[in-house]
Amino acid sequence: MKNLNYKSTILACFIAYMVQAVVCNFAPLLFVSWEQEFNISIAQLTTIVTVTFFTQIVVDLISAKFADKIGYKRCLVLSHICSFAGFLLLGILPYVMSNKYLGIMLSIVLYSIGSGLLEVLVSPVVESCPTDNKTGAMSLLHSFYCWGTVAVIALSTMFFVAFGRENWRILAFVWAVFALLNGLFFCFVPVPEPEEQSKEKGASPFKSKFFYAAMLLMICSGAAELAMSQWASTFAETGLGVSKTVGDLAGPMAFAVLMGLGRVLFSKVSEKIKVENYLVFSAVVCIVSYLMASLSDNAIVSLVGCALCGFSVSAMWPGTISLSTKNITGISTAMFAFLAMAGDVGCTTGPTLIGFITDALGNDLKKGLLFSIAFPIIILITLLILKFDKKRQKTDK
Repeated sequence: MKNLNYKSTILACFIAYMVQAVVCNFAPLLFVSWEQEFNISIAQLTTIVTVTFFTQIVVDLISAKFADKIGYKRCLVLSHICSFAGFLLLGILPYVMSNKYLGIMLSIVLYSIGSGLLEVLVSPVVESCPTDNKTGAMSLLHSFYCWGTVAVIALSTMFFVAFGRENWRILAFVWAVFALLNGLFFCFVPVPEPEEQSKEKGASPFKSKFFYAAMLLMICSGAAELAMSQWASTFAETGLGVSKTVGDLAGPMAFAVLMGLGRVLFSKVSEKIKVENYLVFSAVVCIVSYLMASLSDNAIVSLVGCALCGFSVSAMWPGTISLSTKNITGISTAMFAFLAMAGDVGCTTGPTLIGFITDALGNDLKKGLLFSIAFPIIILITLLILKFDKKRQKTDK
């Protein structure tokens, strides 16, 4: 362990993003099981999604202050301990508490705290590690969330086939051990303490009109992504009538695979084409994918729509960040923090709205998902307004 270097640190960070993928994607795979075993309603399942991401938002806002005081390494270890404890209790509390739903919620809050810490800490740690290609390392880091999602769904599906989904609590214990082992890994790797970024001179980004447009784009990007990814498993099983195995593989896992491939593609073409044009294309494809998933009576077409949605949303988050750095003067750490928070707000509100709408429409998830086209439509309209305004400014000059 003494010979571990910064390559080991980056590897630990990659695995940490996989832990975060487990946090965000494991519970939705169990929604149908919890609904049947514990008699939990769609509205209550929706609240689980809301609490997961709301907890992360709160941690995002408060963790930066105490992370600097107690050190990034300790915080990273703490984040994995929280994730370990959350998954461990997830398999215990619903079976020992009279209120099963409360037991699930307490466990989810705990591992969501761990995920929130990871979201704040992992990226700056990778950025601070001495590497030859920081851009490549960061790009690979963010793709690991997608590949982690694929791993969660694939391994969970194989487990359910082999041992039955009624034994889901055993799988929760497996993911708890996974988080614990990476937490122990962080104890032995060198973790640089990122230096505080100096504020760039120039106008405040909060005075820029583009900043608020970017905030709206981030909210809708997070909502468009999570509205499908969080409900894809339940949608495939209950809305399309396919088996859980087929639904998970053709729904959320295919979504994650295409999202990961989409991000790899975007990293290669982003310097060759205009980012705003690529995002317009992504928004149009996203609208089509949601229409395919929600309106088609053919299960295969609907599942293709779910998967295609993963590709369509892949560039929205990084693309908006790229546009922001090019169009906003006075770039600061605060700007990136607010944009990230806006994205998390979208990740919370998107699946939450769909869940409540579905519940109000008699648990018809296809109708609920149809509402999701509002998110890419808002993105498309915002981008077209920005393009029109940019052309007008050039004409005025």
